[in-house]
Amino acid sequence: MSTTVVRAVRARIALLLPSRSDLAQIRRDPRRDLLAGLTVAIVALPLALGFGVSSGLGAEAGLATAVVAGALAAVFGGSNLQVSGPTGAMTVVLVPIVAQYGPTAVLTVGLMAGAMLVVLAALRAGRYMQYVPAPVIEGFTLGIAGVIGLQQVPNALGMPKPQGDKVLVVTWHAVEEFIKSPHWTAVGLAGAVVVLMLAGARWRPTVPFSIVAVIAATVAAQVAHLEVKPIGDLPAGLPAPSLAFVHLGSLGSLLAPAVAVAALAALESLMSAAAADAMTVGQRHDPDRELLGQGLANIAAPLFGGVPATGAIARTAVNVRTGAGSRLAALTHAVVLAVIVFAAAPLVAKIPLAALAGVLLATAIRMVEVGSLKAMAKATRSDALILVLTAAATLALDLVYAVIIGLVVAGALALRAVARQARFEQLPLDRGDHTVEEHRLLAEHIVAYRIDGPLFFAAAHRFLLELTEVADVRVVILRMSRVSTMDATGALVLKDAVEKLSRRGIVVLASGIRPGQRQVLESVGALQLLRHEGREYASTPEAIRAARDHLETAGVLAAVPTRKTTPKTTDICEEPIR
Repeated sequence: MSTTVVRAVRARIALLLPSRSDLAQIRRDPRRDLLAGLTVAIVALPLALGFGVSSGLGAEAGLATAVVAGALAAVFGGSNLQVSGPTGAMTVVLVPIVAQYGPTAVLTVGLMAGAMLVVLAALRAGRYMQYVPAPVIEGFTLGIAGVIGLQQVPNALGMPKPQGDKVLVVTWHAVEEFIKSPHWTAVGLAGAVVVLMLAGARWRPTVPFSIVAVIAATVAAQVAHLEVKPIGDLPAGLPAPSLAFVHLGSLGSLLAPAVAVAALAALESLMSAAAADAMTVGQRHDPDRELLGQGLANIAAPLFGGVPATGAIARTAVNVRTGAGSRLAALTHAVVLAVIVFAAAPLVAKIPLAALAGVLLATAIRMVEVGSLKAMAKATRSDALILVLTAAATLALDLVYAVIIGLVVAGALALRAVARQARFEQLPLDRGDHTVEEHRLLAEHIVAYRIDGPLFFAAAHRFLLELTEVADVRVVILRMSRVSTMDATGALVLKDAVEKLSRRGIVVLASGIRPGQRQVLESVGALQLLRHEGREYASTPEAIRAARDHLETAGVLAAVPTRKTTPKTTDICEEPIR
């Protein structure tokens, strides 16, 4: 490996690692960051417990994830404000994996996904997040909220979770069991938590009512001796790191779930980091470094029995709103949770599962931004369709398929819209756009087509049909200065059109070919064809003079009588000839 390559690799690694600027930001206002981290930890505790239970690995797995992944992502991540841990979106993906492969497979999947995220960071894949359309993100979030809410139905009803990996089916079976044997205590407890959280958020948005509701529900259950199932015994501390869960023979079968987990972790983390940037002034995350931080977090969390982690939008928003200015706040959140794990495990074990279900139900409801959904639905019919399809696919299939479907539909509709812009209309040529001499020549023998917009596979064939049907013309000038983009299909179609016109005895000249389009035209042989006998020109006036010279040489000008016809050109809008 050459010295230059080694230096480039070292420089790239250095950009992904913590820097002195991170330490400088931590020193600016550590007291404020410590207070923000404490607040986030209070909010995160019930969520970590609830998502751990929902994933199927237990509350201790959620706590281990919040502590280990939260700390590593805070140190190595690309955002100063991001808070990471177990999330509802990830839980949605993990439930089918647990049902199909077992709980220990989740640990292997998390380890593999973490390694994939590190590779994505090295490949600088974080920048591609900006290409995910807003309707896909909104539909994705709406679908996740629905799935999280449905997942909590069994615990909220006080029913054992039915077998299965399809959330709609599991929810239906839980409702059937509840109808046969109602458990109104659990329903009342979960409902009270939901009401307290939602009403409290409107009354005092700065108060962490999730922890207030959980404490109140736990005290009520203990004092009144309510028959509700608690979390159960928790280990007083984190387990020793271990790789005993890895079985080499199962890696092949777990590859697809690991890809799904990695894709979701990247998507949700980068979405959350972007949202944090939008809520502040002067903060900007590094997407590639964020992928590295999430990768390292997901490699480490399974070693301690934790589930895969992502950036958590709700906890990140709390972090920002409570005044965090550096990654010290997210690190403090992880440390506080670690203290709780070691010091308060017996108390946490008494929290009713119905109370945690209420917390997650309220969280799911608060995830739905009605104003954003209305605005997106009113924007265009395409945006509304993408949003609905993505949300429905999230509920019926899974999150990765939902995002893929949303992106495919959005891409298809975008191509359709772009292709419609590449129109070929014949409009009267503005006399002020040419000299009298040029205008007379165009009126008798030449038609000029200005190709406006993209010339690619979605619009190219329509262009070919319209161009090759031109009649009563001796010379065609293709004005290409306004072609915004061109792919191989567009270049091949252009070449085909030139060949077909040439076989009819029509001379084709081209003007204004941009440097960026030369490579694709040359690769398919279209540029060589246009250059034949000097038929490519820098500007339209040069092409017109060449057309006139050609017609004079061929003796066409003298043979054709003057006609009082309006010259035509294919134009979208008027512009000076160039």
